[in-house]
Amino acid sequence: MTTTPESSTPASSTPGASQGERVADWFDGRLGIHTLGKQYLRKVFPDHWSFLLGEICLYSFVVLILTGIYLTLFFHPSMNEVTYHGSYVPLNGIRMSDAYASTLHLSFDVRGGLLVRQLHHWAALVFIAAMLTHMMRHFFTGSFRKPRELNWLFGWTLLFLGLFEGLFGYSLPDDLLSGTGMRFIDGALLSVPIVGTYLSMFLFGGEYPGHDIVSRFYSLHVLLIPGIMAALVVVHVLLVVYHKHTQFAGPGRTERNVVGAPFMPIYLAKAGGFFFLVFGALTALAAVASINPVWSYGPYRADQVSTGAQPDWYLGFAEGLVRVMPGWEVTFWGHTLVLGVLIPIVVFPLLLVLIGVYPFLESWRTGDKREHHLLDRPRNRPTRTGIGVAWISLYLILLAGGGNDIVATRLHLSINTVTWAVRVAVFVVPALAFVVTRRICLGLQLRDAELVLHGRETGIIKRLPHGEYVELHRPLDQAELHTLTAHKRPRELVEREP
Repeated sequence: MTTTPESSTPASSTPGASQGERVADWFDGRLGIHTLGKQYLRKVFPDHWSFLLGEICLYSFVVLILTGIYLTLFFHPSMNEVTYHGSYVPLNGIRMSDAYASTLHLSFDVRGGLLVRQLHHWAALVFIAAMLTHMMRHFFTGSFRKPRELNWLFGWTLLFLGLFEGLFGYSLPDDLLSGTGMRFIDGALLSVPIVGTYLSMFLFGGEYPGHDIVSRFYSLHVLLIPGIMAALVVVHVLLVVYHKHTQFAGPGRTERNVVGAPFMPIYLAKAGGFFFLVFGALTALAAVASINPVWSYGPYRADQVSTGAQPDWYLGFAEGLVRVMPGWEVTFWGHTLVLGVLIPIVVFPLLLVLIGVYPFLESWRTGDKREHHLLDRPRNRPTRTGIGVAWISLYLILLAGGGNDIVATRLHLSINTVTWAVRVAVFVVPALAFVVTRRICLGLQLRDAELVLHGRETGIIKRLPHGEYVELHRPLDQAELHTLTAHKRPRELVEREP
């Protein structure tokens, strides 16, 4: 007769076991904490400054959640008209929406309200900036390759949702600046053929500006989108742990191992300290740098437009597309298509989709189906690096186009000159940036090859017995040689067979 071996004696039945050991054993017997901790608490994380970009994303998102919860306690998502009587004297007696009045109350009458409002807004800006920078780091180093394509898509979805989450958030106060942005959204919806008017009526709850837009954006901003983003963050982090961290090539680093510090206690201590550094930096920024002073703009009125109205930087390129697009219109079967708005709202998501699908395009184009856990140096992938720089240059040009009036005013130029300069640059600069970046990468590769073959210049000149003068070179150490040679030649540099 055979029997199944029993598990070892639990701590609770061990003579002399402490109270803490008995509690830990109770939880372990029901949740398997010891097994999970043994597997993951000693997980190794590489040590490189670029990995901090992802942590800034995570920590600023946590700050957004915490400050957002505080703001919901005082904000009234209603467009019902009220008469303001509060601490901000210049607007006393003015008719405004309840949303705008509650924002003023939060800013001037709630202890710490203005600080939390500004902290929330600054955290949103840093969150999206960190996400974009984080994705660009992954893009240029090739960490999106198999098996991390899905995690790249999750990160891309977070960026995409973050853009609209920010739009909905700064539209809630119902001030003149955000109302001007709502007018922009209404125009974009109306440009959609056939169903544009229906989309506008559905979003605004009637003719623009309607009476439901703030309450609808509020539900999206505090419930739906944050819930989806929180779930994506959890899945994103779990996949990072499951796939293990990528690392740069170096001595002892292979596709099958990770060189770094364990999660517990070293990395956890660093991560905890870095969270408070990010939180402190955001709080200091919110305390000294004013942002979105809604009292300066006044309440929204449909017959007014804010002077110098600009969206937050992350949506400036979308407005730039509209501002530099010629005002073309065509008529088909009695329907007018406003191409000056329709084409930009189609190009806007396509620019973002290009980032999302790039891992699959590169895998298909190069035929590379292998797993990759070592990162590329950007110079060793000149085509990919050139595409990334071209995309960034296009983004910056359109961002300048979104503020063409501000650029023209500050530089004392004609706005037509600025607009036409942006129109030309949209086609010329990205192509030029791609070619120049690719050539720079190839040149850096040649320099690396020279270093490997001849070593590093010392500046010491030596005269040979026959009279020739030569410069002495110092051979690279093994670590430097490994870093410069631990990669395969890109496909575009491999010579064709005769």
